[in-house]
Formats: sequence, C-alpha cells, structure tokens
Amino acid sequence: MTTDIQGSGTYRISRVIGNNFVCAVDETGREVILRGLGIGFKKKPGDLVPGRQIEKIYALRDPEQSSRLQQLLADVPPEFLEVSTEIIEMAEQRIGRRLSENVYITLTDHISFAVERLRGGVEYPNHLLWEITNFYPAEFAVGLQALDIISERLGYRLPRDEAGFIALHIVNAEIDGKMADMVRITEMIRKIVSEVQAYYDVALDEQSLDYGRFLTHLKFLGQRITQNKYAPDDDSEFQNMIVRRYQHDYHCAERIRAALSEAFDIQLPPEEMTFLTIHLHRLALSMGATNPKE
Repeated sequence: MTTDIQGSGTYRISRVIGNNFVCAVDETGREVILRGLGIGFKKKPGDLVPGRQIEKIYALRDPEQSSRLQQLLADVPPEFLEVSTEIIEMAEQRIGRRLSENVYITLTDHISFAVERLRGGVEYPNHLLWEITNFYPAEFAVGLQALDIISERLGYRLPRDEAGFIALHIVNAEIDGKMADMVRITEMIRKIVSEVQAYYDVALDEQSLDYGRFLTHLKFLGQRITQNKYAPDDDSEFQNMIVRRYQHDYHCAERIRAALSEAFDIQLPPEEMTFLTIHLHRLALSMGATNPKE
C-alpha cells in the first residue's frame, strides 16, 4: 500500500490530519494519505503538496479501507500510524512477504488501544501467548521488536503479551484474513500439533526446518478453512497413490480430521487430506518416527 516518493506527482490537500499527515487528491482524482515532515503545518484544503516533501503515500486500493483509515486518524494521534508503518515495513523485510494493506488499520488501532489500556492500568493477558511464540516464532520476534519501537517512539513500554497480539496481526496480514479467525486458526494448529505428537510419540523439534514448513502449511490450511476456499478435488489418482504409499501418515491425517470435526465442526476434503499426509510424512522422517504409535 505505501510507496516511497522522490519529488514526483502533484497532490492537492483535501483535509489536514496533522503536521505530518494530510489527505490529498492526486492527478487522477484518487484520494490518498500523505506523510512528510511538516507536510500539514499551516496548510489548508486546496493547497498543493510539493513532491519533495512527501515521504510516504498511503494509497489503499479499497475505498472503504481508505475511508476507515481516515476515520481512524481522526480519532488517534498520527504518530500511531507512523509507528505502525515502521513495524509493518520491518515485518515485511524480516519475513520476506508483503502484508495485506488492512494491517495499517488494524495494527494502528490495536497499538492505540493497547497504550490506552496501559495508561489506565488495565491488564489484558494473552491466553494464546505460548501457542503464538511456538507456532509463529518469526512473527513473535517481530512483535518483540515492535515493543522496542513503540517504547522508543511513543514512550510506552507495553507488556510481553502485546508482542503476541502484534504477532497475530502480522500473521493475519500474511494470510489476508480476519483477526477473529486468527484465534480459531491458532487453536486449530494447537489441536493438530497435539494429535501429531500423540500419534508419532516423538517430541517435535521446534527449531527444525521441516517443523517450520509444517506450521506454515497449517497456517495456510487454517486460512483455506476459514475462507472455505479449497483447491479443486480433481486428482483422485494422485490422492489414492499418496494414501497407499504413506498409509501410516494418512492414518495420522485421519485422526486429525476426526479431531477437527469434533472440536471445530470442520470437514477436511480429500485434497487437503492428501497434502496434510505429505507434510506429515516429511515431518515424520525428520523426527525419525518410522513406526508411529497406533
């Protein structure tokens, strides 16, 4: 969503948000939010913004999201968006993935609310902190660094639980989902990992590459489940071959399917069972689990 600008384009201010933020209209009539040092100081609607003053352009493709961001900036100090932008750009660099533009809204709102709770002495424990630190280690590392950024830029030291909440926002932006779904996805991953450990009777190496790949698969499996967007079920021959070749691992997948059905009323389709079996087989090999516990 954000784009660096080096003195190009013409923008006319439609609304001043603060000294460093303004709403403006570009040459095509598209409304954007501009950030730049002193860009809104003593400015009024209709004034032009020199391109050399623009540091960032917030150009959301969805008009509804653009409106939401403007409304949010009317309610919270602009520096919260600045901090969120710094965290998001750091996250994209560390994780190596572009995040959904909606995260600029959700993360800014969350940080503002977290600071408000801290000021009021209200504690909000993160009951999924263990799962977040173990299932999303890269995103949790981003969350921890985000706490440092918030402390340095805003002067508030948020508790470690907030690193977990920020991590969930980052994961959610990776899969372009909804925050309410992330809690459910995390609980599903916890259930699946528990079933895998019980079935193979081997401790999972949380630092291994195969474990990380398995968690990535589960994260996007959760996305497909919550969005009900599965791959077409059109390769029955391949599915049958996987079932025959990896019978023990498919049995584990069947247990997982039964557990998800009971706990979450989810029915995994055949194509998801196939890919889950393949990931289970790779994970089992990396753990040396050649004789699973029946």
